[in-house]
Formats: sequence, structure tokens, C-alpha cells
Amino acid sequence: MTIDCRDPLALAAFWRDVVDYQDDPAPEGYSSWAEYDAANCVAPEAAEAGATIVDPTGVGPLPYFQKVPEPKSVKNRVHLDVVVSVTQEWVDVQAATDRVVAAGGQILRISDDPNDQFHPRR
Repeated sequence: MTIDCRDPLALAAFWRDVVDYQDDPAPEGYSSWAEYDAANCVAPEAAEAGATIVDPTGVGPLPYFQKVPEPKSVKNRVHLDVVVSVTQEWVDVQAATDRVVAAGGQILRISDDPNDQFHPRR
């Protein structure tokens, strides 16, 4: 999955924290992507053109965040749903919410409909 964005390093860091992924490990023989880029004469603008995060279990998708020059002009047509509790325990949802807010996310609304699966007392 590729996600176009203005700041791939920041967006990758946010989603890494939200979904408990890790930065893509550097190629074998290098301690970091910066070391790899320097050894392979990668221009700084190319080095910051994208970022990948990986599921440490090797099961989840492999998101790549790609830098694009143009600003966002319309509403996103795709969004990511993150399941934080298969039992839908509110304490699990609240802990995940706290982690997302700490990573830079924001709460848009809390449902006041007791029949809504996202209602805190359900």
C-alpha cells in the first residue's frame, strides 16, 4: 500500500506508533538507512522521498509513505480502520485512543448513541 503525503517521515512515524509497527530495517550490512544512502550516494531529497514501516509479526500490510509535491486538494477517499480490541472492551479502546493522541492524532467525536459500536458505555 502506498500513501502519498507531504512529509513521509512524519506520517510513517505517526502510523508506526498507532499500529505498533517498526521502521523498515536498513539493508544488510548497514546500521541505518542514512548510512546506506550515504554509501550509495543517494541525494538528500531522494533519501527523504519515502518511508516504509513493517509489521514486526510479518503478517500486516507493508505501508510505504511517498512524498508528493502537490498539496492535498480534496477529501481523502480512503481511510484506515484500526481494530484495537476484538472484545470491544472500552478500556482497550481508551488505551489505544490515548496512544494515538500522544502520537499526534486527535479525537473528532465520541458517539452519544448507546447503540453505536463506538459508544463508551456499550
